[in-house]
Amino acid sequence: MKLSKPGWLSALLEEAVGAHIPQGASAALEGAKALPMGRGRARRYLRGFLRESGLLFGTPAQRGTQATRAAEEVLFIAVLRIFARIALDIAVLADAPPGPRNEQVLLLLAASAGQLPQAEEIHRRIVRMGPQWPLPAKLWRKVESELEERAMSLSGDPYYGLLLHNGSLYADAQLFGRLAIDYFARAHFSAEAAGRRLRFAAQQKALLVEVLTALACSERRPSFPARRAILRQVEDLRLPKEMASELRRRVKRCFERRPALAALVKGVRSADLRRFILEQTLLASLVEGRRSPGELAFVSELSARLGFSSEEVASIQVGVAEFYAKNREVVDVFTVSPGAQLLGQEMVDSMQRTLEKNFHRLLTEVKRTGELSVLLSRAARGQKLSGEERRRMREQLIDVAKAVPALAIFAAPGGILLLIALAKVLPFNLLPSAFHEEPQKGEERRDA
Repeated sequence: MKLSKPGWLSALLEEAVGAHIPQGASAALEGAKALPMGRGRARRYLRGFLRESGLLFGTPAQRGTQATRAAEEVLFIAVLRIFARIALDIAVLADAPPGPRNEQVLLLLAASAGQLPQAEEIHRRIVRMGPQWPLPAKLWRKVESELEERAMSLSGDPYYGLLLHNGSLYADAQLFGRLAIDYFARAHFSAEAAGRRLRFAAQQKALLVEVLTALACSERRPSFPARRAILRQVEDLRLPKEMASELRRRVKRCFERRPALAALVKGVRSADLRRFILEQTLLASLVEGRRSPGELAFVSELSARLGFSSEEVASIQVGVAEFYAKNREVVDVFTVSPGAQLLGQEMVDSMQRTLEKNFHRLLTEVKRTGELSVLLSRAARGQKLSGEERRRMREQLIDVAKAVPALAIFAAPGGILLLIALAKVLPFNLLPSAFHEEPQKGEERRDA
C-alpha cells in the first residue's frame, strides 16, 4: 500500500482484520481476560498493551522493513496497524457482537483524528446497513486524507525542538483506545463523549509542551532557532484554536522566565497522567545521552512534585532501557548522538558513588543470575561475545537493575560500557573475582 493512493486505508484495515488473532498473541490481552467482564479489563489491557507495543515510547516494537518507503511512512503505517489491533482486541474484551470490523475501526480512526461528523455518518450507516452499504469511497477518502496530513508529524521532531513525538503519539494511542472502549462497550458512538476525549488528549499534549519547554529552559534561554522550532511544534499539534493560542503565550513567557513547577503540575492528579508526564520528561532529558546539572535538578524537582520516589524514577528508566534492549534495531527519534556513549568523568564519578553504596546488593543480584558475572568478566577482558551471549548479558543486566533501582543507569543504552569503565576506576578490592585479570596461558603466579 502507498499513502496518497486511494484505497490504501481500506487495504490496510482489510489486512489487519484478516490477520487478527484474538488468542494468545498478547500478554496484555491474555492478562486482561482473567479479569471480570466490564470496562475495567479493557482499560487494564490498554495500559499494558501501550507498553507492550512500544507506543508508550513512540516506537512500535514491530515495524515493517520496506526499504523503498520513507522512514516516516513506515512508522506511520506501523502505528495504524497497532491502532487497528487495539480496536480489535478491545472488541474481543467487550464481547462486542459481530459487525463490519473494517468500518468500525475506520469510525474510530475518524473520531480520533477529530472528524466527528464523518464518524457519526459512518456510525449511522453501520447501524442501518441498508441499500447505501457499503460505505461510499468518498467517505473512506475523507478519513484517508486527514490521516495522510498527520503522517508527516509522526516522523520525528525538529532538530532544535522538543521531544514531543513520543508523548504526542502516546496521547493519541490512549485517546484511540478510550474511544474504542466507549464504542464497543456501548455499541453506540457518541460525538459528545468523543469530543470530551479529544479535548483531554489535547490538554495532555499542551501540558507536556509546557513541561518540556521548562526543561529546555532549565539551563539557559533557548536559542532563536530552538524557540522558533518549539512554536512551530505547537502549531503542528493541531490543538483547538483557543488552547493553541494560550499555549503559545505560555511558551513565550517560559522562554523569558521558567515557570514554577508547583504551579505547572498543580492540576495533575491522576496517577496515569502523573506517570505520563514524568516518563516523557525523562525520555527528553536522556535522549542526548548526558544531562546537565540544571536538567538533573529539574527532573528531581518534577518527580518530587508529582509524588515519585527516587526508586520509582529509577524503575521508570529501567522500563525504557528494557524496551531498547529488545528493539535496538529500531532507528527513530530515539537515536542518540555519536557522543552519547562517551563517558564524561562527572558521570563516572557519580556512578562510582552509586555503585560503592549499593555494591553488596549488586553482587548478590549478579550471583543470582549465574551467567552474568562470567559474561561481564569476559567483556571486561576484551573477549569477543557472540550475539546470543550479548543478548543474554543485557537481559540479565536489566534484571539486576530492576532489583537494584539505584543502578538503573547500567541497563540503559551503553550501560554495559559504563559498568566496564567503572571496573577500571573503582578500588581493586571492591571488584568481584570475576573481574580480575586471569594470568596469560603459561604464566605462573609467583608466591614468596
